[in-house]
Amino acid sequence: MSAVSVASIVLLVLLFLRVPVFAAVLAGSVSYFILSPSVPPQIIAQRVLAGIESIPLLAVPFFLCAGVFMNYSGVTKRVMEFCEILTGNMTGGLAQVNVLLSTLMGGLSGSNLADAAMEAKILVPEMKKRGFSKEFSSVVTAVSALITPLIPPGIAMIIYGSITNVSIGKLFVAGIGPGLLLCASLMVLVAIISKKRNYRSVRDNPLTAREIFRAVAHAALPLFLPVVIIGGIRLGVFTPTEAGAVAIVYSLFLGLLYREIKLKDVLQGIRETITSTASIMVIIGAASAFAWVLTRERIPQQLTELIISTITNKYVFLLAVNAFLLLVGMFIEGNAAMVILAPLLHPVAVAYGINEIHFAIVFIFNLALGCLTPPMGTVMFVTCSITKCKISDFIREAIPFYILLLICLLLLTFIPVLSTGIVELIY
Repeated sequence: MSAVSVASIVLLVLLFLRVPVFAAVLAGSVSYFILSPSVPPQIIAQRVLAGIESIPLLAVPFFLCAGVFMNYSGVTKRVMEFCEILTGNMTGGLAQVNVLLSTLMGGLSGSNLADAAMEAKILVPEMKKRGFSKEFSSVVTAVSALITPLIPPGIAMIIYGSITNVSIGKLFVAGIGPGLLLCASLMVLVAIISKKRNYRSVRDNPLTAREIFRAVAHAALPLFLPVVIIGGIRLGVFTPTEAGAVAIVYSLFLGLLYREIKLKDVLQGIRETITSTASIMVIIGAASAFAWVLTRERIPQQLTELIISTITNKYVFLLAVNAFLLLVGMFIEGNAAMVILAPLLHPVAVAYGINEIHFAIVFIFNLALGCLTPPMGTVMFVTCSITKCKISDFIREAIPFYILLLICLLLLTFIPVLSTGIVELIY
């Protein structure tokens, strides 16, 4: 058995044993070096460090920090009030607020885990008070958090773009269409289920012009951040990495403007950013070392040749990739899977003539779905741990949402304009 085969088996076995992802991936890489005496062992340390010594990856801690500061500066509360004004009269009430808040906060936090945790703490208790079941509230919170990786500035887009050399600015723009598609479809499904179960709206009175103006005025500055980011990148004012620094300054400015952020909040936000960034970077570094092993053994080239010789139609290839990534997402954490598989599958997609932006969005959405499926569904576990919802009840309640997500995935797969249309319009 070859060294790379042993390394892959070690990786998979440890993942199934629920060993932390970074440790499992790193153990697989180390086993390869142990079984390959011709390869200097110090290379593994070099590859781990090289994997995280990427300028575009600097955007990860920047946007994470901006998202944390947004929560401390009162932005989340203002955006939630804005969402409640817009959806308060709709069937489903707070469930609709939940979906719309995820869509708008996706442009501020960039992290689906942060979004799910925040809404599980803020919205789910209030939803339960208003008659929504704990299971339904938890599912809506977790599923709507999947919009976050698609809405700029999604962390997944930064990681994908940095390891495949795809324009991060274009990926930011490409996520707008799929994010809005998922938001609209979720709101329709929530309305259908809410009407069937008689979940009431937040308010019965029609909106007044004064209420609308007040909500828009309160949320205008926070909601302007995605416009600043995309506009600045497109006009060449700053790079995607520099946009993260701009987002931090902007979030601090809002905190001072609203007089809600204090020095202790800034220090706590920095601590949270360091913790979150460290967990992401450790996984990326370990996965980069394993990706180097695969590249050295020419696995990407062999995989490309095998797939092209076996599958002649690009749409069949996309279906096969969807099935494969959905399966992988059930067992491997999204960032680790992305660092390992994106360098393998991206060249194959290009060989088939598939638009690289289109394939990137399909790839990212596939792995986002993995956050919602057992046994490695991180968003599902985070949400259920906060709401105290049983996993079995969560999965049972989520069945119609799983079906809807698969329909959206097929639409994104076979209608490229949903991903590339706005990109072609702007660029």
